[in-house]
Amino acid sequence: MDITAFIRELLFSHDCVILPGFGGFVGNYTPARIDKDTDTFYPPVKQISFNRNLNHNDGLLVGRISGSSGINYGDARNMVDEFVVSLRKKLERGEKVNFDKIGTFTNNKEGNVQFEPDHDVNYNLGSYGLDSFRFSPLEGYDVRKRITGNRDRNPVKRASMKKILWRAAVIIPILAVLTAIPFTTDIFRSKVEATTMNPLVAAEFEDNKKAVDEEEPVKAEEIIIADMQNTPPVVETSKHLLEEEMHFCLITGSFKLKQNAYNQADMLRNEGYDPEILDAPNGFYRVSAIRCRDILSARNKADSVSKKFPGTWVKKI
Repeated sequence: MDITAFIRELLFSHDCVILPGFGGFVGNYTPARIDKDTDTFYPPVKQISFNRNLNHNDGLLVGRISGSSGINYGDARNMVDEFVVSLRKKLERGEKVNFDKIGTFTNNKEGNVQFEPDHDVNYNLGSYGLDSFRFSPLEGYDVRKRITGNRDRNPVKRASMKKILWRAAVIIPILAVLTAIPFTTDIFRSKVEATTMNPLVAAEFEDNKKAVDEEEPVKAEEIIIADMQNTPPVVETSKHLLEEEMHFCLITGSFKLKQNAYNQADMLRNEGYDPEILDAPNGFYRVSAIRCRDILSARNKADSVSKKFPGTWVKKI
């Protein structure tokens, strides 16, 4: 029986397999490596070495033969002993004994057994299927030149702190002026007249303005329209008519709903004015803050009224 087949099988799963009466086969792990002389990459391997001092029977090989062949342990032990006796006789005659895919045995001049492992077999199961390969290095690529090239480049110029501060001193005042202009002048104010944030009230005012435009026009010097901005709703009230000789009214709003007119009249009253509600064409209601005797006094008072009630205009009645 070929005992070497059992030894090979056990070497894949054990690091030491002893052939009783002859010596032990030891598996030595070697990590992956690169042979720089040949540019060859080698996977991790388990190389086999031989130790003649490990010649006691540990039961591993004999038990394997007994279990696989179906013979009792004693017969398996006798079979191993006969194999060892035959092996020693061949070596004493100077023959070279080959253990297939494990290595070869010879006797040296002193009569000691010499073992040469088979380097083409890898008993490391983790490297199963991996083989050595060659890969030539890239030509003309030197990482040291890249590092030196980057170091020799001119550094990026940074703007000095003095220049940064000078630019900030020029730009910041300009931005401040541009920000303040819309709040202090009429440049960006909308020319659409409105008197409330309520979109329904704004719609009433626009429709009424159309009705006002359809009325008999008043001379240009008799109408003053101040800058218009949105104002919040006001509280309800009512107003008695003023004296007949007061022919110029400062109109602060015109509404389709009478309730809205009451709201603004109440707001005017809280500000110290003496408001009144006047009927307007198309079913609108106008709210007058003050009545004046002449156009000049109406113009003067319109300037102060329009500060709190934007959109105020002078109407002759």
